[in-house]
Amino acid sequence: MAKIKLEFENDAGEILAGLLETPPENIGAARYAIFAHCFTCGKDIAAASRISRALAARGIAVLRFDFTGLGSSDGDFANSNFSSNVQDLIAAAAKLKADYAAPQLLIGHSLGGAAVLAAAQQIESIRAVATIGSPATAKHVEHLFEDDVNLIEEQGEASINIGGRQFLIKKQMLDDINHYNSTAAIKNLNAALIVFHSPIDNIVSIDQAAEIYQAARHPKSFISLDDADHLLSKAKDANYVGITLAAWAGRYLEIDEPDDATRTGEQPALAAGEVLVTELDKKFLRGMFSDSHQLLADEPEKYGGTNLGPTPYDLLLMSLGACTSMTLRMYANRKKMAVEDIEVKLVHERVHAEDCVECNDNIERITRSISFKGDLSDEQKASLMAIADKCPVHRTLENNPQIVSELV
Repeated sequence: MAKIKLEFENDAGEILAGLLETPPENIGAARYAIFAHCFTCGKDIAAASRISRALAARGIAVLRFDFTGLGSSDGDFANSNFSSNVQDLIAAAAKLKADYAAPQLLIGHSLGGAAVLAAAQQIESIRAVATIGSPATAKHVEHLFEDDVNLIEEQGEASINIGGRQFLIKKQMLDDINHYNSTAAIKNLNAALIVFHSPIDNIVSIDQAAEIYQAARHPKSFISLDDADHLLSKAKDANYVGITLAAWAGRYLEIDEPDDATRTGEQPALAAGEVLVTELDKKFLRGMFSDSHQLLADEPEKYGGTNLGPTPYDLLLMSLGACTSMTLRMYANRKKMAVEDIEVKLVHERVHAEDCVECNDNIERITRSISFKGDLSDEQKASLMAIADKCPVHRTLENNPQIVSELV
């Protein structure tokens, strides 16, 4: 995947800064989306970055940009308003249409969700819209400075603390958001809609999500984000939204089938016992296939990955742990032991070879901790522990298997 810096003019002639996250070259013709961030956020907020990467990995290029007066974009935030945000989205769509292809998906986080709902009808190419922790109307943002509304009305402006930063809010902002106090745009939305919202969101109540959903016509979908916070600050929450959104949007964006079906998760033709590993990006994300199953492997974000799957060493430990647990269960059932549950925890580490007088280097060690629930005698537990060392994967690892690499 690649990141392309884009700049484009809004209707006021100001230059807005954007970043286009593109799919891997081998995916084929991409579909395009625009991501609108929250009220005082920017294009580089972690959730926007993670969601965009997840979509790009699945064939949807995403343009995220800073609204007027925020981040790296020109203009004065104090002179912007909800209407200008909508116009910025329309300008972004025009840029994509001119240089790449017209966008078909709009994604809005928080107030950005209300903005994409308002902009969708003015961008002819839009087929699908997604809101994430979004209010039903722009007027909802007034609660962020409701204690200062009278001051803004009297003086024409006021410096307001939002999220630990000071922003100058002018009366024209109040007048503008009061204008957007209707769900008409949602009712007239001529596109598929998906609503993501956390039931414990303390910035935008889930009641707002219900209002969006009830106002919309079918096709529409709702995804509860369980214990996620408003900003989706946990990587697992943002990645979940990205993966789920990509699967949902594929139905409406008619994403092209690539030449290599394994790039989008279609099951390849493999014989029993064969596995295939393919690249899903030019870093660490990999698709792994057997004759009837598929998984992802990746590396954590701190090492340059996208954390969409277990690491290779995690998978190695999982394989040994699964085989150990299966072998113990088969033995316990055959011996009719009262084993209610088996838990296997594994850790891989490199330790100094203290017990080897001739060794100066470190050695590899896997520690396998096994626990049982059930009415078991000490003798039964001992026999189970002896059986654990006989699981097939354990034996393979201890036998120093020969690995032969061949060029195909």
